[in-house]
Amino acid sequence: MDNFQKKFVEEATDLINNLEEALLTLEKKPGDKDLIAAVFRIMHSLKGGGGMFGFDAISNFTHNLETIYDEVRNDRLKITEDLLSITFSAVDHLRNLLNPEALNDKIIKKNHDTLLAKVAQVLKRMSNPESKIQQDSSDNLVGSNEKTYFLQFTPNESIMDNGTNPLFLIEELCGFGTSLIFPRLHKVPLISKLDTNKCYTSWEIFLATEKSAGQLKEVFIFVEDDSQLEIIKLADFNLLTDKDTIEEIEKQFESKDNIDINELNEFVNELDIKRKNLKVTVKEKLNSFTKENIISSIRVDSDKIDQLMNLVSELVTTQASLSLYVEEKQVYELNQLSENIENITRQLRDTAFSISLIPIETMLTRFHRLIRDLSVEFNKNIEFITEGAETELDKTLVQGLTDPLMHIIRNSVDHGIEPEKERIEKGKTPQGMIYLKAYYSGAHVVIKIQDDGKGIDLDVVKKKAIEKNYITADAQLTDKEILDLIFIPGFSTAENITDVSGRGVGMDVVKKKIDEIRGTVDLESKRNIGTTITIKLPLTLSIIDGLLVEINDTKYVMPLNLVDKIYAVQHEKFVKAYNNLVIIDGEQIPFYNLRNEFSVVGQPLEMEQLVTVKYEDKRVGLVVDNVIGEYQAVLKPLGKLYINHDIISGATILGDGTIALVLDTNKIIHEFSFKN
Repeated sequence: MDNFQKKFVEEATDLINNLEEALLTLEKKPGDKDLIAAVFRIMHSLKGGGGMFGFDAISNFTHNLETIYDEVRNDRLKITEDLLSITFSAVDHLRNLLNPEALNDKIIKKNHDTLLAKVAQVLKRMSNPESKIQQDSSDNLVGSNEKTYFLQFTPNESIMDNGTNPLFLIEELCGFGTSLIFPRLHKVPLISKLDTNKCYTSWEIFLATEKSAGQLKEVFIFVEDDSQLEIIKLADFNLLTDKDTIEEIEKQFESKDNIDINELNEFVNELDIKRKNLKVTVKEKLNSFTKENIISSIRVDSDKIDQLMNLVSELVTTQASLSLYVEEKQVYELNQLSENIENITRQLRDTAFSISLIPIETMLTRFHRLIRDLSVEFNKNIEFITEGAETELDKTLVQGLTDPLMHIIRNSVDHGIEPEKERIEKGKTPQGMIYLKAYYSGAHVVIKIQDDGKGIDLDVVKKKAIEKNYITADAQLTDKEILDLIFIPGFSTAENITDVSGRGVGMDVVKKKIDEIRGTVDLESKRNIGTTITIKLPLTLSIIDGLLVEINDTKYVMPLNLVDKIYAVQHEKFVKAYNNLVIIDGEQIPFYNLRNEFSVVGQPLEMEQLVTVKYEDKRVGLVVDNVIGEYQAVLKPLGKLYINHDIISGATILGDGTIALVLDTNKIIHEFSFKN
């Protein structure tokens, strides 16, 4: 595949992703002209690009689809559920066709022919005159365009004597479309003369709707004798589509006692002229914007970004060597230079990081699609809500995070959200909810996936764990400890095996994948309320700000963002401590002596350092010999031989060429708490 074809594959992948996202939104808003136009444009681009760069299968496949959506775009065909299903299947197939050899695969070729036949059937129905007549009669064609009306409604003062409430009439009228209402209160008397049984208010209403003037008049059919009504068609288009026009109308007419019809017509004519001129202006601005976009944003190969990050990492290591040399040799002339290089290195590191970060929203389209497809398969009504989609993560983390999130969402759909009937019986809304929220927390990103389903039955989990000999029948476990059993390999409470879940390969794999990218996963669940899974991840896997510490002659690095405070404490105080608790600043702090936990031989120092770190919602102390200071650690993997050492997340090369191990303080505390 030559460079031009590779470039097309990249751009086509983006187009297909955009197409899928547009279709998901179009399914909720089938009448949205902008979305329909976007779908058509994407198909047209895929067809043209495919033909230009030798992807004839893509070009031919999208040709007929483009024809169908051209009919939809021109209001000759309406979006239907069947048409959307065919198009979603086409999206999946287009991804396969990005491989020029795809049609050599028998399964893909069969799917290709099946989809072409379905598209051909839609085209055949479109070309059949009888079919078009049936579509017209069954309202499958898009209705007439909106028009804008101006209504003056002046009720008699006595209209409420027969029980009529004018506000109900206004409310019914506004239900027909978009409205802008000006209540006229100039006839309201002083409060001393006010009769609460009389109506002094009149209304002037701008209404954009597909209804006819006759249908609008029917709203007032029972008050014809008790009011004055005038309905005037202002325009054959919707005047109330944009905020600027509405503000112009309000500025021109809101403060008046009554609107003069001649003045109003002149105003609308001016708007119509502006509207026609705006089409040209918008086109010019769009072309300008596109040119600016091409200049201000460029596509970069991900391998180049990886190479940039590696070079920055090497620069950080070299800068550390320079700082150490200046300090040891006491070459004061180099001090300023060394500090400047350190500042530049930090800025370059941060900039390189920002380039390698991508927003979480890049994953969301496939989650929307997954929930849509599974909802149809399980006949469940589910809404997927997201918050914080703009939150950015290292692209390597995003790649490692996709599969675990997909499995969590599958579980929520399959096991969590109940069918509509069951939800109604429980007093819940018929529509279930899966909520994904992402946000920054220090140097971490937190992702929460929450559903409002039936939750996890702790009794069932415990019973299943006893059956599989994971725990004994008399084991006394907290709710959290019971939930943690779900992460044991092979554990499953599903009674039936489905294509989605229930094979016992699930949450343990999720935890393993999250562990691999130095993250943590936590599970909370309440019966008949729902389940929340919280994933906490580092912003990047490459470089961290760390605290360099020493035990005996070995140096370690702790993530600086987790460090709370550092205390100098006499060794004797740790020896005499009861139950590994030491009192610092009037507070009992649990601690772990890393010299003992790591089985380090040799005589401990009389004065040791207690580094308190954040763990869940409390502080825990880690005892080391010395604290050397802050250090930018370039993380290097330890290799396959150390893959089971969870408490060490990597290693870094120090300025003097020696190695320091990077500690995962969360895993240290978790492992040692169970060990002790």
